[in-house]
Amino acid sequence: SMPSHLQLDETVSEQLGCSATSREVAAHLDLHDDLQHLRQEFLVPTVADLPPSDLTLRDGSEECIYFVGNSLGLQPKNTKKYIDEELEKWAKTGAHGHVMGSRPWAWAENNLEALMANIVGAKPEEVALMNGLTVNLHLLMLAFYKPTAKRHKILLEDRAFPSDHYAVKSQIQLRGFEPSKSSIFLKPRQGEDTLRTEDILSKIEQEGASIAVVMLSGVQYYTGQLFDMEAITRAGHAQGCYVAFDCAHAVGNVELQLHDWGVDFACWCTYKYMNSGAGGLAGAYVHEKHTDTVKPALLGWWGHNLKTRFQMTNVMDLQPGVKGYRLSNQPILLVCPLQASLEIFNKTTMTDLRRKSVLLTGYLEYLLQYHYSRDEADPGKPYVRVITPSDPAQRGCQLSLSFSVPIRAVFKELEKRGVACDMREPDILRIAPVPLYNSFTDVHLFISILESVLSAHNTK
Repeated sequence: SMPSHLQLDETVSEQLGCSATSREVAAHLDLHDDLQHLRQEFLVPTVADLPPSDLTLRDGSEECIYFVGNSLGLQPKNTKKYIDEELEKWAKTGAHGHVMGSRPWAWAENNLEALMANIVGAKPEEVALMNGLTVNLHLLMLAFYKPTAKRHKILLEDRAFPSDHYAVKSQIQLRGFEPSKSSIFLKPRQGEDTLRTEDILSKIEQEGASIAVVMLSGVQYYTGQLFDMEAITRAGHAQGCYVAFDCAHAVGNVELQLHDWGVDFACWCTYKYMNSGAGGLAGAYVHEKHTDTVKPALLGWWGHNLKTRFQMTNVMDLQPGVKGYRLSNQPILLVCPLQASLEIFNKTTMTDLRRKSVLLTGYLEYLLQYHYSRDEADPGKPYVRVITPSDPAQRGCQLSLSFSVPIRAVFKELEKRGVACDMREPDILRIAPVPLYNSFTDVHLFISILESVLSAHNTK
């Protein structure tokens, strides 16, 4: 049965007089996609560009199927131009570059904060661009995690991203507490792949009096599950906990309203759905309600008020809120790609991107279910189980696929045919059709390539 958000697919196939799984449907959906022009803003590698491609299997001049934007986004076309401008400015003007040009090095990142705030649903003064995600997580935890004998625990997912685990564990140790006694891990129920919202909320209710910080991801990196951040924040606050989110897989992927939801603090990297390049400049958010009450634990000159920063009086004039957490001047060469990407996001809205995303991922799910559901009549036929929730409100664009056959061989064969995706042992393939640059035709082509790979596997 087709999910309701794909009734469109059925209607289209009737209009076109073809089956709902035919390529014409994908072409039609692409033709009527108001965001299709945004793909032109990115450099899409060809099949021949990708090192594992086997050019006897696929035409090397075609664009690859890039479904790994959940790991590293594509390069915006303006990236090189912007970086070259700054290299040229450095070459020609030296130290004058600090205050000259379209992105003066002394405050270049400030120009991007409003664009970034827009994407996470915050006020510009609640957002800072600095460091990497884990550094920001540590800086924020140092300010917000103040464990007491009664309230010392941190709640996180059992399968949280490794860096979050390490950061939380080391923060607990730093305060003289025992990680095994001060961490609570959320695990799915027996036989289930994802967490139920009601289980998260009841755990907060049960343990809330001893929890200092609820620290979850916005979108779970492994399963692709989108958590109900608003409900979780409300539940945490009802128990007197701070509530924070690692938004690495949520930012630029789903609609965020960090300010309106009352989230206390959050951080994210920008090289996944935000396309700023590996190790790009990360983001941090602190709700304005904490401006006068929660202060950064570590200080540096970039947290000093810009107007008097360069007077070098050594008397700290701390910027309010999250801006005061900044320590060092930002690497200008990392500001450039982030600017290039944020300008593309500014040509659309997260609402429009999300609308396309629900359809694009729904289309992928529909085709997977149609071709690769478990077939009782043919037990030898390889099948695929989607472990990501099928409710669009509980996922972003990524689907995590569990295969009935060994994944490594399938992954290698897909790579040979110009598909860029991501494998997680033992049996998970993560596929992320990104609404900014992926098309319905990409999805359809991926399914037909998967078909040839799996049928080859089936005949072995």
